[in-house]
Amino acid sequence: MYKTQKQPLLIVISGPSGVGKDSVVKRMRERGLPFHFVITTTSRPKRPHEVEGVDYFFVSEEEFLRMIEQNELLEHANVYGQLKGIPKQQVRQALESGKDVVMRLDVQGARTIRELAKEALLIFLTTQDEDELIRRLKARKTDSPEALDLRLATAREEMLVVEELFDYCVVNADSKLDVAVDTILDIINAEHHRTKPRKVDL
Repeated sequence: MYKTQKQPLLIVISGPSGVGKDSVVKRMRERGLPFHFVITTTSRPKRPHEVEGVDYFFVSEEEFLRMIEQNELLEHANVYGQLKGIPKQQVRQALESGKDVVMRLDVQGARTIRELAKEALLIFLTTQDEDELIRRLKARKTDSPEALDLRLATAREEMLVVEELFDYCVVNADSKLDVAVDTILDIINAEHHRTKPRKVDL
């Protein structure tokens, strides 16, 4: 009889600014799922609602540059003038424990992970249409008109690489966050039933 094997997955939730990457991962955490949720390190200032060590590890730019120099980051990028990176040791320890690892990344970061780990599971998150994305970005009230235009232009470019870079595409529509999360969990469940499991080496 065929026996399934539980190989831990390295799961990347990615997509343009405004598609709800943080909201999706937060809801996954709220459900108490048995995953290791990677906490990104960033040099950007903490927003009022964010919690250190839960949403991000907030460090100075000098500390972030030291981490790059010491090769402590799995991947890092300058995203709209803000440095973001994934601590290498955190991911390795989680995979060694046998847990599925979930990380949220911009598309640039997802590409880096694909190069480092061909067998990573990359999921692209998107909105129903561009109008929905524009509404969300404007509702943030954190960007100047110029910055908003840059985010939209970047999002359009990122949509062009979905098929080339990602394994799945999931729509995170307004007021349907749980539908998006359920779809992602269905994907993860299906991946654990592959006849040829993904095996990630970092």
